[in-house]
Amino acid sequence: MSPESNPLLTAPIRRTVILLALPVLGEQFLNFLVGTVDVYLAGNLPDDASLQGVSAVGAAAYIGWLASLVFSLVGTGTTALISRAWGAGDREHANKVLNRSIALSWIIGIVFLLLMQFFASHVARVMGVEGDSLPIAVRYLRIDAIGLMFASVTLVASAALRGCGDMRTPMVILGIINVLNVIMSTAMVYGWGPLEPWGVDGIVMGTTISRILGGVLLLAYLSFERMGLVLKLSDWRLRGETVRRILSVGTPAAGEGLLTWIGHVIFLSMIGRLGETAYNAHIIGVRVEAISYLPAVAWGSAAATLVGQSIGANKPDRAWEAGHEAAMQCGLFGVLTTLLFVVRSDLVFALMHNETSVRELGVPALRLLGAFQIPLMLAIVYAHCLRGAGDTRYPVVIAIITTYVIRIPVGYFFGFVLGMGFFGVWIGMTIDISFRWILNATRYWSKKWLHVKV
Repeated sequence: MSPESNPLLTAPIRRTVILLALPVLGEQFLNFLVGTVDVYLAGNLPDDASLQGVSAVGAAAYIGWLASLVFSLVGTGTTALISRAWGAGDREHANKVLNRSIALSWIIGIVFLLLMQFFASHVARVMGVEGDSLPIAVRYLRIDAIGLMFASVTLVASAALRGCGDMRTPMVILGIINVLNVIMSTAMVYGWGPLEPWGVDGIVMGTTISRILGGVLLLAYLSFERMGLVLKLSDWRLRGETVRRILSVGTPAAGEGLLTWIGHVIFLSMIGRLGETAYNAHIIGVRVEAISYLPAVAWGSAAATLVGQSIGANKPDRAWEAGHEAAMQCGLFGVLTTLLFVVRSDLVFALMHNETSVRELGVPALRLLGAFQIPLMLAIVYAHCLRGAGDTRYPVVIAIITTYVIRIPVGYFFGFVLGMGFFGVWIGMTIDISFRWILNATRYWSKKWLHVKV
């Protein structure tokens, strides 16, 4: 397919952004539903099991986030290289990138699995889990790591499909699996039919089984040629120029993510010092706030695909316009989430946890964070645009500044020095978001990313 016959490079930009973003939004919503249902199930377990369950699910959520950041070492480079090759009409190279990326994803997933089996207890302690919650969290993390190995393949395969403009297939496959996850986890927690009630363990078993099925389904789909992409075991390589380029683009993005994650774990340990009630309030709050990431990631992914393909087709003006259009459309969703968190935080916490003390602590903080949802979404969209162009090094600098110079020191100052507790620590989050938005937008407006070589 020549660039001139590629509708992503010729159709009206506004309509194209919407059509690319909507399938990803559907996928993201189902992912959000799974994580939220997991927290809901844990938060509504009887007696002290709810506090222990939310601690375990919360720790696993942070490890799942770490895993996705590590896997982005391959996924980010995959999207950037395939989108450029697709924009230039080079299907052969796009297919080579796919196969090299899948081979790399297996290696990274296996290494992550082995590390978690050995270090799960240390990781849980670092994240502030202690007491009776610790053994539950350790068992949860070790089981969850099995599913994350397959999630590595799913993430990279989805990144490859999005690079060529296929947003629908990842949505359909992952959507089916995520719905199944909700059903299986609920059934195993409460013991539907012949199943015995497993409590917290039922949550992680449902998630793990669904992740395995998701990876298998996407590999099966790519075993047959789709839009020029097809898996070939003979093309699975772990060295060579293509692998070097994948990793050279993805390494800064993974480094950025890892630095951000470490900072957030330090931040989480600060929350842990405030007690288990504050820890639970934080986990509930950030899980519910994840609803803001749904449109941000969807429109960011759409923009990344269009930016990469437009640069590959030597259409810098279209690449520039794509990012701004995605930011504008996504910002409209920010108005809705702002209203939800500011006006109905009490209803959200009442639904998600049965402890009154957790609700009383979390509601004011979530209302504060709600006022910063539009800057958060714009920061995410512009960051996706930069990565889609292969400009993955600059966001590392942004991550260091906003996490280590702003979020942690400011949160500590308000929370502990001024004695404002949980609410004060969350003030650090809001200032972090504001600066992340300003710095990402400034980089995008500079247009320097248009000239990055990958």
